[in-house]
Amino acid sequence: MEYQKEFSDKIKNILESFREELMGFRTNRPSSKMIEGVKVEYAGSVLTVNQLGSIGIEPPRDIFVSVWDRSAVGAIVKAIESSNLGLGVQAEATGVRIRFPELTEERKKELQKGIKSSAEEARIKMRMARDEVNKKISKEADENTKFKAKEDLQKAVDQFNESIDELVESKIKDL
Repeated sequence: MEYQKEFSDKIKNILESFREELMGFRTNRPSSKMIEGVKVEYAGSVLTVNQLGSIGIEPPRDIFVSVWDRSAVGAIVKAIESSNLGLGVQAEATGVRIRFPELTEERKKELQKGIKSSAEEARIKMRMARDEVNKKISKEADENTKFKAKEDLQKAVDQFNESIDELVESKIKDL
């Protein structure tokens, strides 16, 4: 039915945006997602770090931004320092080195809370989408179709919740 297709598309989008959001949470492994969206004031405009250079990972806990224009190094350093990500930033001749310090237990707990909070926000979005579809089903469908449609909807909700739980568990394990 069109209801299930519509709901399925919505929850796929919610799940994908949750995955993207999780990439922004810092683990012990550096991820370019953490800094690529940082806004940098440069040459009279506001750009993101990934618009000013290429971002590479240098194990174990460094990110290196190779800038395309060396005059952007200072602006990138300033932007990352002011973004309060808790990262060590160092200007170098050809770019910017970002060091990830070891995570403390306190910081891990804060990150876990943030991850769980984001998961709950995703669940709330899903419930809102489910309620929308339930209203449409109640208005437009006959009795036989209503029962089957709501049953299928609940299966999709359960599957969504399992996916969210797995993603949260995996991210917390990475911490």
